Amino acid sequence: MQVELIAITRYLRGEGTPEELLEHAGRVCYRSAVRGGAGRFLRARIREGHESLIEHASATFEIGGLSRAASHQLVRHRLASFSQESQRYVEWSDPEWVLPPAIADDPEALAVWNQLSGQVQAAYHALRELKVRKEDARFVLPNAAATRIVMTMNFRELLHLFRLRISPEAQWEIRELCVRMLELVCAHAPNVFGDLREELRTRHPAFFECVE
Repeated sequence: MQVELIAITRYLRGEGTPEELLEHAGRVCYRSAVRGGAGRFLRARIREGHESLIEHASATFEIGGLSRAASHQLVRHRLASFSQESQRYVEWSDPEWVLPPAIADDPEALAVWNQLSGQVQAAYHALRELKVRKEDARFVLPNAAATRIVMTMNFRELLHLFRLRISPEAQWEIRELCVRMLELVCAHAPNVFGDLREELRTRHPAFFECVE
């Protein structure tokens, strides 16, 4: 899995940080003057549940090596924008697969998978040789097919995504994705995401081994 933070909101006053913009939005609500850095103010508002102000900043991630199974879960978070690699237009004769550890680490399960994946690849290639269009040949591809996706999401929705998906109940792949995203965005907005990051790292340290 590859996850890159490729864009983040800039504030066109001051130092240009996303947190400065969020502080400005919050202080408009209270008609209060700036009394120092944004950190203390933002942490207090988020702890109070006043999260609408953090919708004014967003982050854009480019994600690769994610399975279609996980991307179907990701796009259910509808307060976001998505641009995903198209199986309709992209040739898939030599596909990349994402395998769950439960299959990859079990020789018998892996043998079953290898047999299936070989059949899938052969079927796709045969259909293309028969001049079947990519948009129809793709019907043989499984959820294990890897995809690339660009996603833009505001900070409030990112908090919701992380709270929901970095948990024992979440599917392992989207959980790893969210851990990687949290680490990246927290570096730019520690006062928005830092408390949640610390809480999750304390409760579920094993989830963060992928970024150690």
